[in-house]
Amino acid sequence: MDDQQGQRGRHDRPRRGTAFDVIAVATSAGGLKALTRILASLPEDFPAAILVVQHLDPRHRSLMAEILSGRTKLAVVEAAEGEQLRPGTVFIAPPDRHLLVTPDQTLSLTRSELVHFVRPSADLLFESVAGTFRSRAIAVVLTGTGTDAAMGVQAIKKVGGTVIVQDEATSEFFGMPQAAIQTGCVDFVLPLGEIADALTTLVNSGAVDERGD
Repeated sequence: MDDQQGQRGRHDRPRRGTAFDVIAVATSAGGLKALTRILASLPEDFPAAILVVQHLDPRHRSLMAEILSGRTKLAVVEAAEGEQLRPGTVFIAPPDRHLLVTPDQTLSLTRSELVHFVRPSADLLFESVAGTFRSRAIAVVLTGTGTDAAMGVQAIKKVGGTVIVQDEATSEFFGMPQAAIQTGCVDFVLPLGEIADALTTLVNSGAVDERGD
C-alpha cells in the first residue's frame, strides 16, 4: 500500500515543462464534431496524452480514430490492451469496451458490466485516471445525453485534478455537461471554441485567466 501511494504521489509533483500528464474526455451525441474541433486546434507538440470515451454503437466497428486522424496533427489510435500512454497521442476507447488506465500508465480494456447503461463508461475511465495521475489529470465533458461522467468528475476533483465542461450554448446535447456541472466539481464551463486553448494553457502553465461557475 505504501509503495502504491508513493508511486501515485510522484505524479503530484510537476514534471519539467508541464503541469498535467493526461486529458480524459467524455462525450456522446454530437461528440465527433466537438472532438474534431478541439483536436484540430491542439498543437502538434501537445505534451499530454489524451484518452477519449465516446458512446458508440457496439454492433459496428468504429472509424473514429481514422476520421480524427485526418483532422488533427496529433497521433490518433484506437486504444489497445497493454498499450503505454504517450504524450501527444489520442487514444479512443473501442466500442463495447471499458477503457481504464493502470497504475503503471498502461491501458486496460474490459467487457465488464455496463455502467449507467453504457460501455465504454466515462465514469470508469475518469476514476482510473484519478487513481493513477491524481492532481496531474484533466477531465473534459463534452456534448452528450445521460449522466455518464458525473461520478467520474467527482473522483478527479477529489484528488486535486481539474474539470472542464462544454457550455450549454455550444453543446448539441447538454445532458452530460449539465450532470457534471450539478456535481459542483467543475472548474471551467467553456464554449467549445475555447476548450483547446484552455487545455494548452493549463498543460503548459497550470492556470488560465478565468474560472467557470
